[in-house]
Amino acid sequence: MVDITFGPEPGKRPDLTNPTESYIHQTRRKRLYGFILLMLFVALMAAGFRTAEDRNAGDFLSGLHQLGDFPAEVLSEAWSNRANLPGLVWQYLPSLLETINIAATATLLGAIAGAILALGATRNLARFPLLTPLYRRTADLLRAIPEIVIALILIFILGGGPIPAVLAIALHTAGALAKLFSESAENADLKPVEGLASTGAAWSQQIWLGILPQVAPNWLSYALLRFEINVRASAILGFVGSGGIGYDLKLAMQWGGGKYDQVVAIFALLFLAIIVFDQLSAYARNRLVKGQ
Repeated sequence: MVDITFGPEPGKRPDLTNPTESYIHQTRRKRLYGFILLMLFVALMAAGFRTAEDRNAGDFLSGLHQLGDFPAEVLSEAWSNRANLPGLVWQYLPSLLETINIAATATLLGAIAGAILALGATRNLARFPLLTPLYRRTADLLRAIPEIVIALILIFILGGGPIPAVLAIALHTAGALAKLFSESAENADLKPVEGLASTGAAWSQQIWLGILPQVAPNWLSYALLRFEINVRASAILGFVGSGGIGYDLKLAMQWGGGKYDQVVAIFALLFLAIIVFDQLSAYARNRLVKGQ
């Protein structure tokens, strides 16, 4: 008999009832699978790099030494105009607040929609179990389409401004949070729900009193995490005309030389805002989930 685990040569198969041989057998299988995955990853990286090289206007390796030319030009011009930076930061602060408002509104709308989808997609909690696949596929669809694609479609329909950005981020957030909320709800203890059902409580009462108190810390933690992501997403969507600080950054970069001090001021403002919200949301998540 050929032992396909240890090679093509005939040989004695491992005795899996023996702890030592079983451990060796599992270790070798893991190494084999790991090696196969590594080779697949290397092959995909090589193929992707080759495709990018074929479609690129120039050669990547020959132009590698010029990689820092543009950042050096931006920073040198900003340094020569460093006296303007505090005023520029103050000038672009309203745009940053608009970006944060877009992210906050989109996160709130997405979290509400995600909670509805999650409750419909959770098998042991769904009000209409036959519709569970529909809720799941809807969440998958919303999660699969990038925000920028949704924003471009909505800008074509609604025109430029923050509304398409809010709707685009909210739809993508709903799909992402629906999956996280559903997984959290599936792990909830159903005994409180069974107790409420035995007293004649309605489905909404069972969810409100039996499930939400258990999953609320995790749901809020996930929503805060998405808020961090949405702040960055709302800045990126500004490049396609959705308002906020990203739109100002696009205009400053389009003007090129002479406006690079504005580019640095916007980057610094956005970077500091992301750091602040990252720290605040991390602290809030630890307090909610771990009580620390």
